[in-house]
Amino acid sequence: MPIRCDIVTQDRPLFSGDVDMVIAPGSEGVLGILPHHTPLLTTLTYGILLVKYSGKEEAFAIAGGIMEVLPDEVTVLADVGERVEEIDVARAEAARSRAEELLKNAPAEKNEAYLKALSSLRRSQLRLEAAKKYRK
Repeated sequence: MPIRCDIVTQDRPLFSGDVDMVIAPGSEGVLGILPHHTPLLTTLTYGILLVKYSGKEEAFAIAGGIMEVLPDEVTVLADVGERVEEIDVARAEAARSRAEELLKNAPAEKNEAYLKALSSLRRSQLRLEAAKKYRK
């Protein structure tokens, strides 16, 4: 018996369907969600979210968000996310290079620009790792 899964970002829905399992990067560790899971509300961190169904696996690179789990439904509200198959590797490489350059030239104090560049670096590295590991 599958569990319903909806994954959305601020911009668009990424996935909606019945799945056998959801594996998510929770802020306290990786979570495996199966049908009839105990209700749960948790924050998510940077990482790969996997959905498994009908012998297939789909991967999503997400950067934060929340996940609500009910016995028959999982809802993921990702701050930023995309299907691994949609990642533009060249764009991610360029973003990583820009962020590394900004961090090299950043002032000693950790101001808003520094934190923004650090976040951009983490997202671009996640996207590159996800594409390398999960692209077919």
